Amino acid sequence: MKDIKALVAQMTLEEKAGLCSGLDFWHTKPVERLGIPATMVSDGPHGLRKQDEEGDHLGINDSIKAVCFPAACATAASFDKELIGKMGEAIGDSCQHEKLSVVLGPAVNIKRSPLCGRNFEYFSEDPYLAGKMSAAYINGVQSRNVGTSIKHFAANNQEHRRMSSSSDVDERTLREIYFPAFEISVKESQPWTVMCSYNRINGVYASENPWLLTDVLRKEWGFEGYVMSDWGAVSNRVKGVAAGLDLEMPASGGINDRKIVEAVKKGELDEKYVDLCCERILNIIFRFQESMKPETPWDKEAQHEFSGQIASECMVLLKNDSDILPLNKEDAIAFIGEFAEKPRFQGGGSSHINSFKTTSAVEAAKGLNVTYAQGYSVAKDEATDEMIAEAVKAAKAAKVAVVFAGLPDSYESEGYDRTNMAMPACQNKLIEAVAEANPNTVVVLHNGSPVEMPWIGQVKAVLEAYLGGQNVGEATVKVLYGDVNPSGHLAETFPCKLQDNPSYLYYGGEGNRTEYREGVFVGYRYYDKKDMNVLFPFGHGLSYTTFDYSNLRLSAKEIKDTDTLTVTVTVTNTGKRFGKAVAQLYVGDKESTPIRPVRELKGFEKVALNPGESKDVSFTLDKRSFAYWNEAIHDWHVETGDFTIEVGASSRDLPLCETVKVDSTVALPHHYTLDSIFMDLLADPKAQAVLEPLLKKMKEAFAPENDGNTTEAAKEAVSDDMGAAMINYMPLRGILSFGGADTAPAIEQMLKALNNQ
Repeated sequence: MKDIKALVAQMTLEEKAGLCSGLDFWHTKPVERLGIPATMVSDGPHGLRKQDEEGDHLGINDSIKAVCFPAACATAASFDKELIGKMGEAIGDSCQHEKLSVVLGPAVNIKRSPLCGRNFEYFSEDPYLAGKMSAAYINGVQSRNVGTSIKHFAANNQEHRRMSSSSDVDERTLREIYFPAFEISVKESQPWTVMCSYNRINGVYASENPWLLTDVLRKEWGFEGYVMSDWGAVSNRVKGVAAGLDLEMPASGGINDRKIVEAVKKGELDEKYVDLCCERILNIIFRFQESMKPETPWDKEAQHEFSGQIASECMVLLKNDSDILPLNKEDAIAFIGEFAEKPRFQGGGSSHINSFKTTSAVEAAKGLNVTYAQGYSVAKDEATDEMIAEAVKAAKAAKVAVVFAGLPDSYESEGYDRTNMAMPACQNKLIEAVAEANPNTVVVLHNGSPVEMPWIGQVKAVLEAYLGGQNVGEATVKVLYGDVNPSGHLAETFPCKLQDNPSYLYYGGEGNRTEYREGVFVGYRYYDKKDMNVLFPFGHGLSYTTFDYSNLRLSAKEIKDTDTLTVTVTVTNTGKRFGKAVAQLYVGDKESTPIRPVRELKGFEKVALNPGESKDVSFTLDKRSFAYWNEAIHDWHVETGDFTIEVGASSRDLPLCETVKVDSTVALPHHYTLDSIFMDLLADPKAQAVLEPLLKKMKEAFAPENDGNTTEAAKEAVSDDMGAAMINYMPLRGILSFGGADTAPAIEQMLKALNNQ
């Protein structure tokens, strides 16, 4: 490895400033006289969108032919860390073959609302799941000595005004919901680069936010690589350098390079920050340069087959009444809907892959007793009477009708948000007509985020295929016919309607400001707290077999917050087919001072089981599994108390529950004043002991006068009830009204004692 510091010391200020921005759209700048090469980055995350020359950031015309793997909306539903790791390895191999130093992904922003146009390439509404899947992907790619760029850091949860809007989020919500996927990835996989987002966070652009890029990312989490901007995300380049933004992409035409030079010469920017940026960039450039293997084979056909395998593991069987699925290969089946012949398998925008081939369900079903009817036109967004009549005829002639439906490309893409959760009206109309013609109707969905299903009660089964990559057709047929047992589980809640979503009133914001007023109650955390009906809950997924969860064991009944807890459960395949269960573990604080969710995902494992087979699954819980972010101490804190440990198949299918007591080892600081109320003081055992003499005086003051007819016992009871009710909300200064001036010194002494405890 080169001596990077020595190399930077040889560079001129102009060369260093130049290294801090791109050469063009996709390359870093070289410094030829010092042997510093240009390296290329490429869009991802689910395949390569490599462009050989400058080009339209959102175009695909000049992209190389590549393999489109399932998008994150699908892979997250696999709940399979090993699988996504292998997908990362395949992408890493293709990067090595194409001499790409960094693939721009994964994208781990939280699905705050179903409307976000880019949800298809984000993992989940849950930060723990997003983080674990992201870390597995990164480890897979980087095992091939190719870098990743985890994005978009941070709180980039809408496309509307994405380059100017401020995400106004309180610290606790950032720490508990919007940061953990990045934090887990940095700590468990150390991505080579991080891409900062376009938006502001609480008024400060992410690209020039020192708290975000230096204090949190580097000092707290230990990130070692370089931070690059999203394309065009830089507002003030000089502030960005000081904040920790190393590389501006794409090229600025030299404008921002000159601003860096001028700022250093005028003393407005310490050159040490420029040096740091260069060191971090060069570390990654040479890490790749010294491990390049362009001879790495890229077998696109093999990856096409692998893409199909991944897709089949990700599909979620949402509904399967009367066990209508799997289909019988001898039966007459109707495939209806244009997506059966021309599947929608990826989203629009920077992640759009120029696939070298695609396999549709119609093509994959050749040789089976399958007829096809178009049903609707995607291009025209219509289902004519003739199309519906043809579909109804095909449905009536079939044992089972399978309608392929979902969202067209124009409905969800980078750059803009959806306006509603509806599928095209023509497709809903088609599904209802087919279901009326044939009660054995199955719907296969191709979409990147939840949709409303007004026809859900009219169909027997729904298979969520998401955006399953270029071989989604073959994968779908294998799942429909039972060659593959579906094992996907929802990584997001499907609400009954958009208005049920917790961010509904505030999503998109007003002007250039978006308030995250729902706080930590995102997705199932909100729906469960409200005990609200949903269409399909987080973690839900059916199978062609059945599973039983039993024998939940905890390694201890009581632990300190510095200890770890091992949780073990037995999972059994009680059906007649091989299948894979997803054991999910949720933790809940039974009684907490801060308002917390009912339960939060803190562990998951995918388990492969033959019929009748049982396996034990173990989870390890640490302090973070029980903690919330305490804004008073700016740290994670566990309150002493009982916590529920629930295990099952979804957030609303949790047959097993045990309780563990966790003892906090951290005493929260108090700052009591004369305005502190008794309810808060009496919750502190030390304060309660000090207050006893003063409370006695107050109790006497509240006691009712004896009219001769009131017994002492009754008088005492009334005094207790009234006193408790009156005193709870009274500030400490209220004692002065009842204890007199002589009480003041005692109160002052008590406050000093309590605040110094």
